Amino acid sequence: MLTRSLVLFALFIGATGLVARQNRPEPSPPRTTFDRFPNEIQGWRGESLPPLDPKILAVLGADDILNRVYMSADRATVGLYIGFYNSQRQGDSIHSPMNCLPGAGWEPMSRSAMSLPVTVGGRTETVDANRYVIQKGLNRQLVLYWYQSHGRTVASEYRSKFFLIRDAVQLNRTDAALVRIVVPIDPKLDDGELVAERQASAFVKSLFPVLPEYLPS
Repeated sequence: MLTRSLVLFALFIGATGLVARQNRPEPSPPRTTFDRFPNEIQGWRGESLPPLDPKILAVLGADDILNRVYMSADRATVGLYIGFYNSQRQGDSIHSPMNCLPGAGWEPMSRSAMSLPVTVGGRTETVDANRYVIQKGLNRQLVLYWYQSHGRTVASEYRSKFFLIRDAVQLNRTDAALVRIVVPIDPKLDDGELVAERQASAFVKSLFPVLPEYLPS
């Protein structure tokens, strides 16, 4: 198993280097920037969070960032982060948000995958997402995140790299985004984790139809 993982890693590194060396100019598909992202989404009202630290921005390397908190009428609170990358050829690539948690004091307590049904333009689609429960002290949060590119959602970081290489070769495009949802888990509720999951799912269903304008297919 370890040998197979090392081989796959070496193939990804080599293929990524090949993508980076391609000389063809990469097109920039039209998209609306996040400064025009709606502050209200089907009853969820949003507020921008303080700007990220320049050091964090440098590590993220994203070309456009949305960082907000949204609240529903029943006071459910959801944090939304989206980092969009115009191109991943020159070293700025999407990293799993789980890599940053230990440095911020958060520890992952559980991990699984979720498939969330959403409706876009009258048709049903599925969002494939990672599901984490993280903890710092007595505070717990539910985190959902996925990689999105060209109308596709992917939970696995390895699969996202595979599609990055394939799209670079076939479409001459490496644009993509990371979408992350964070919901606090109420410690006073016995089923707090389940409640947080329902809130996150409801927000994703409201959010997803809005994304195509900002994340080009």
